[in-house]
Amino acid sequence: MAAAKKYVAYVSSYTIGSEDNNGIRVYDVDLKNGRMKEKEQVEITNSSYLRVSHNGKYLYSITDLGVESYLIEPDGKLTLINKASINGMRGCYLYTDYKDEFLFSAGYHDGKVTVLRLNPDGSIGEITDEIYHKGLGTAAWRNFRPHVQCVKMTRDNRFLLACDLGLDRVNVYTLDHVTGKLKETDIIHCDQESAPRHMQFSKDGRFLYIVHEQKRAVDVWSYTVSENGIPDFERIQSIPTIKDTDVLGVSACALKFSEDFKYLITSNAGENSVTVFDVDKKTGMLTMNTSLPIAGEYPKDAALMPDDKHLVSLNHESNTMTFFHFHPDAHTLVMNGPEMKVNQPNCIIFYELPRRSE
Repeated sequence: MAAAKKYVAYVSSYTIGSEDNNGIRVYDVDLKNGRMKEKEQVEITNSSYLRVSHNGKYLYSITDLGVESYLIEPDGKLTLINKASINGMRGCYLYTDYKDEFLFSAGYHDGKVTVLRLNPDGSIGEITDEIYHKGLGTAAWRNFRPHVQCVKMTRDNRFLLACDLGLDRVNVYTLDHVTGKLKETDIIHCDQESAPRHMQFSKDGRFLYIVHEQKRAVDVWSYTVSENGIPDFERIQSIPTIKDTDVLGVSACALKFSEDFKYLITSNAGENSVTVFDVDKKTGMLTMNTSLPIAGEYPKDAALMPDDKHLVSLNHESNTMTFFHFHPDAHTLVMNGPEMKVNQPNCIIFYELPRRSE
């Protein structure tokens, strides 16, 4: 009988106002009971976001002074490799290309996309490009200037998408894989005052999903490339992230696929709920499965555990993680044990540990 899969979870958090500077926590994941047990704390200030390399060997984190790289040990613990500057204000999102040759940072505060070269040993090298978004948004009270909130490569590794919450658009760049330079190729125009926040691609790369903070909806776009190499995005669906679309003071937050891509999860601040969508992998279309409260304040991130039976919500303003049983056939979330205290959690990544040879 094959050995059961084992996972750890990486949770990033702000250290502002905390008694220590341990901005990353590593947890052993108990899939049977849908719970997590802390195994390590990593000293890093204000870890805004985490990213595991596509080869599964390294973890990258944002910090006050730029970005840091870590070697993922066989037991899931982290060993610091190096640190690098992004030559700007603290970032809010990280991604790597699919060959792990470049690291991309999104700058909410300064509206900048930063590209850094990655070395074969996982260390972060020099900055290869910096692009500042320019323009004015339509909502002066919030979106009066660029806010790059998310960066993501297309799965064919050809284009980098930069989601600009302030300008209500997604800039599409061609990546030069030799120089690490970006060239603007296209712009995806979102609805005015929608505030596109996070993006995900389907596993086969044919569909792009964008969650909008102020519109409180997920837009689904088909993605193709023409014979002359021009990307083409066509919107095929827009579906609300909340049941009562007339409620005010609600902001959509996270967007994350389950490990098997059967479900797409988003969270809603203000209403303090998590929504799970069923995904039609053939058409790309979404159907709301459930949307229920998460017993915390400002669920900045939420994710299904790799078994699709349990869900965890990271509640940024109540400094907690809350756990639930997910029953897709019954369309319910049921509280699963007590909350766990974490100072201002930002994001969570589940990571499968390598299997040990007998």
